[in-house]
Amino acid sequence: MTAMTLIAIAGLFVGEPSFECDWSVISAADVAWLITATIFVLMMTPGLSFFYGGMVGAKNVISTMLQSFIAMGLISVLWVVVGFSLCFGDDMGGGIIGNPLTFLMFSGVGADTYTTPMGNVLGGATIPLALFALFQMKFAIITPSLITGSFAERVRFSAYMFFMIFFFFVIYCPLAHMTWHPEGLFCRWGVIDFAGGIVVHASSGVAALAGAIYLGRRKADTRKSEPANVPFVLLGAALLWLGWFGFNAGSSLHADGQAVKAFLNTNTAAATAMMTWIFFDCLRGRKPSAMGAAVGCVVGLVAITPSAGYVTVGQSIFIAFVITLICNIAVYWRSRTSIDDALDVFPTHGTGGIFGTVLTGIFIQEGLIAGTWEGFVIFLYHLLAIVIVFVYTFGMSWLGYMLIDHLIPMRVSQYSEKVGLDFSQHDEHYGLAHIGEREIAEYEEHIREKYNV
Repeated sequence: MTAMTLIAIAGLFVGEPSFECDWSVISAADVAWLITATIFVLMMTPGLSFFYGGMVGAKNVISTMLQSFIAMGLISVLWVVVGFSLCFGDDMGGGIIGNPLTFLMFSGVGADTYTTPMGNVLGGATIPLALFALFQMKFAIITPSLITGSFAERVRFSAYMFFMIFFFFVIYCPLAHMTWHPEGLFCRWGVIDFAGGIVVHASSGVAALAGAIYLGRRKADTRKSEPANVPFVLLGAALLWLGWFGFNAGSSLHADGQAVKAFLNTNTAAATAMMTWIFFDCLRGRKPSAMGAAVGCVVGLVAITPSAGYVTVGQSIFIAFVITLICNIAVYWRSRTSIDDALDVFPTHGTGGIFGTVLTGIFIQEGLIAGTWEGFVIFLYHLLAIVIVFVYTFGMSWLGYMLIDHLIPMRVSQYSEKVGLDFSQHDEHYGLAHIGEREIAEYEEHIREKYNV
């Protein structure tokens, strides 16, 4: 509360930049499309809430959904205060991070475009800087939300909030600057990440893997747990699919042919992956399921994200097909280990983002497929970027979990986990009948003994 008070007071002293557009430079079509795309991308976070919320047990639906939903508030504030500067502010040297003072409290972020000291225009010359900043904000919001599926049903809400802040500043902002700022390290290497294969999916998937390992397995026998609401999962997948059109096609930043190509490739990859997942499950002796269809389409969306605006529609089918098989096998492999990645965030988002980036290095027009030495070097840079992202994200995420765990225990107590996080963390119920009077009585007795009340 103290931090929010200070931010609110500081806001009184920030001047407002001009929002008058120079229509000789600004494109009305680009503005209209990017506003629409920004709305679509924000829709993905509540979509993810339903997607994850339907998968967990009935005692943890609300808590799981809130972990995604709360990011729209927390990350939005952090983005305006300093996050946009760290991601897209003037490079501080080395292409690692932006100057936090460039757009502090959104100073200078209005309808004008912005040219960096090295002569690069942020977000292109046809859209206002404020609109570019809002579009990028939605990517920053959904990334930490993706992580929550790995430690669902056992993480303390307050500790998760601190980890979200840690992840945003220490991991997301540097990766976004290196990849998407025109003077960032990966960008200078020629690494292509059209809409977030590295920045969003690989980073969140690897952080999820670190979290699942660090927090350990859930106490309950998860083999007996059933998804609370499969229709929620389908609804969430549908919202994600719809929102992903803004996620990928909007990343062209223009109402142009590349946006249309990304739109086409996005839908084609999602459809291909859904059918591939279903057919592969049947081939392995399983029945076609709604959960499989939902997970499959999301895997296809992840797979095509880093290359959506560059590859052909035929290549998008190939990319989705291959990566769906890899992710399906990865989910099966994870289930045979002791790693309790509750909603398979790393096998789907992490694996999809990593291999999607590898195939991007192969299929981009100037890439390895062209058979040139320059293309081969660019491909190697894609591999190097993946290694750096994996090592850095895993190491720093582990450090974040460890530091926060010393301040606020990351895991809830056994009693809290037994009664469910909806009740123990938020005093709310998705379905009281799923908890049981005996479990509630045991939990309340535990609280009375712990706090001597």
